[in-house]
Amino acid sequence: MERFRRNTAIMMVDLEGALVSIDPTMPTNSPNSLYKVISLSTGQLGEKEDMFQNVLSQVAEQFSRAFRINELKTEVTNRLAMLEKRVELEGLKVVEIEKCKNDLKKLRDEMTSRGGGRVGNCPCKYNFSDDGKKLNPRRDVPSYPKYTLSQETIEALKKPTFDVWHWEHNEMLSCLEYMYHDLGLVKEFNMNPITLKRWLLGIQENYRSNPFHNFRHCFCVSQMMYGMINLCNLPEKMTLTDMGILMTAAVCHDLDHPGYNNTYQINARTELAVRYNDISPLENHHCAVAFQILSLPECNIFANVELEAYKQIRQAIITLILATDMARHGEILDSFKHKVDSFDFTNEEHVTCLKMVLIKCCDISNEVRPTEVAEPWVDCLLEEYFMQSDREKTEGLPVAPFMDRDKVTKPTAQIGFIKFVLIPMFETVLKLFPQIEEIMVQPLRDSRDHYEELKQIDDAMTEV
Repeated sequence: MERFRRNTAIMMVDLEGALVSIDPTMPTNSPNSLYKVISLSTGQLGEKEDMFQNVLSQVAEQFSRAFRINELKTEVTNRLAMLEKRVELEGLKVVEIEKCKNDLKKLRDEMTSRGGGRVGNCPCKYNFSDDGKKLNPRRDVPSYPKYTLSQETIEALKKPTFDVWHWEHNEMLSCLEYMYHDLGLVKEFNMNPITLKRWLLGIQENYRSNPFHNFRHCFCVSQMMYGMINLCNLPEKMTLTDMGILMTAAVCHDLDHPGYNNTYQINARTELAVRYNDISPLENHHCAVAFQILSLPECNIFANVELEAYKQIRQAIITLILATDMARHGEILDSFKHKVDSFDFTNEEHVTCLKMVLIKCCDISNEVRPTEVAEPWVDCLLEEYFMQSDREKTEGLPVAPFMDRDKVTKPTAQIGFIKFVLIPMFETVLKLFPQIEEIMVQPLRDSRDHYEELKQIDDAMTEV
């Protein structure tokens, strides 16, 4: 029998040379199943250890790859940027664009297969998870076709008479894209044109299909802002940064609006009301979603702006969106009235106040438009109001009379709003910009007269 030195490493093999596990379940050493004990040399041991260490290293590397999510995201983002730069540098050649799109699709599929995609059932399209991270929208180059706007459309876009009902979403996206180029904002902020496209697509995807507060309303407000910028010659009086703030706030001002106003949010103690302590919950939410979208590298139209400048732009956009809360209407208009007679375009406080009033004007400017364009919006608004009031009745919450389908009519809904909100605000702006009287203020007076006539007819019919 072979003898081994103490602490010698051994292994056992069967008649075929297969390794036998040394444990209580090992087979009995019998004539039919003989096994033999073999001592392992130092060299053999080293080889085994090297092989084991090699396997461990490979497993560790695979785990490392599987969990390097942040590095993967950075890698994919950098590759996307390189591909987009190729598209720009090579003149947007059709073949190259298709090739880049295919590459982008592969990258998107790679991201999805490694843990991307949406989860959860958040009523907001952007989920506010505990760690503050949001889910990414699609990363492909927007596929909506680029429309070549006619000269007639380009001129019409600058006027409040523009008919917003004749345009599909893709066409509205192209019009918004044109506005950013035409105002010089793409050049001023050194925007990547493809990033602008993707940002606009992300904006559109995050407006809900409400009767009133939807993407068409977003476009309506943005087009009116573009119209006022041109009509009032604002680029001659304010900076291009101001123009970018005005346009971007208009585009983002109602993002992810749920179709139920702040009063409902507060009375129903919704998640938004709790999150924002009953202080302009919707407007705060619109801001949050806007900057979630902008925080995505592939959607950040301000990516090439210096940090300090970006901070000022962000704060200014927040200020304007928060100003659209009608609960603050009296406070903001009073402040503007005190400044308008001695208005100073070099005074930052004056300019900020003006920008707040401008976005307010655009947000509620439907009655400035021709009757055939404006009146359908009233129907849309009342439909949304009635949805809310019906729900409030069901839930035992207070119901505002102007939203109650049993108490309000189209004329009664509009007359007070036009007389006591719209006309006083636009007439105050008129003091600073006399050129808006004929094209914006007079239509408001005509609309007031129109609804007063309708009310007289309704009253006469009721008496009969």
